[in-house]
Amino acid sequence: MYIRSVKLEKLTAELGYAAKLPAVKSLAAAGELEFESPVTYFVGENGTGKSTLLEAIAVKYGFNAEGGSLNFSFATRETHSPLHSAVKLVRGIERPRTGFFLRAESFYNAASYIEEADGGSGKILAAYGGKSLHEQSHGESFFSLVMNRFKGRGLYILDEPEAALSPSRQMSLLVRINELAEQGSQFIIATHSPIVLAYPGAVIYELTESGISITEYKSTETYSVMKAFMDSPERMIDHLFEKE
Repeated sequence: MYIRSVKLEKLTAELGYAAKLPAVKSLAAAGELEFESPVTYFVGENGTGKSTLLEAIAVKYGFNAEGGSLNFSFATRETHSPLHSAVKLVRGIERPRTGFFLRAESFYNAASYIEEADGGSGKILAAYGGKSLHEQSHGESFFSLVMNRFKGRGLYILDEPEAALSPSRQMSLLVRINELAEQGSQFIIATHSPIVLAYPGAVIYELTESGISITEYKSTETYSVMKAFMDSPERMIDHLFEKE
């Protein structure tokens, strides 16, 4: 593993809102989260802190806060949490040959940076499939990035990669993750998708108001809620709309 574990060195008021998040308080209490599988997931309800924790890991490792590879240096707005200043990463002996921090919410900014850096030469865009990411749909640009820019022996930190992908593309993403994992890559992923979450043998950290715990795929709320809906959508809709 390129990142073997993460721990919180201190929990102070300087961390702002991050210090109040269940995931952060749980990390402070637990002491350490270990990454023992090529694929590790953070799952949980909105507001539990999974994206904030993922961001802190990425920024601490050296990635740009708005996403990109290790050599990206741009900022459209400073909105990231100071949590990265308080976390400590235990790194593996080997360093990755490449890497990427993918954030669904700021991918447009990263795509703009890529295009500006290319300057019309096509040399940089070639690594992303040879076509402007802005000239593709959101989902196509996501998938083009994963298929062309991601290589073996890489470190990939993905925040809700399913945001722009159809269910079939999410399954294709799983195939690509498996290909790259077999080539020595490591993935740390925050997701709400039961499809993206289905990678066999992955470690799943579920973040709740009670803290962080390792759980099995079918025991996650992500899986159980989606299964309940798909098993009987009519019944679920009736319940949601409070119909007789």
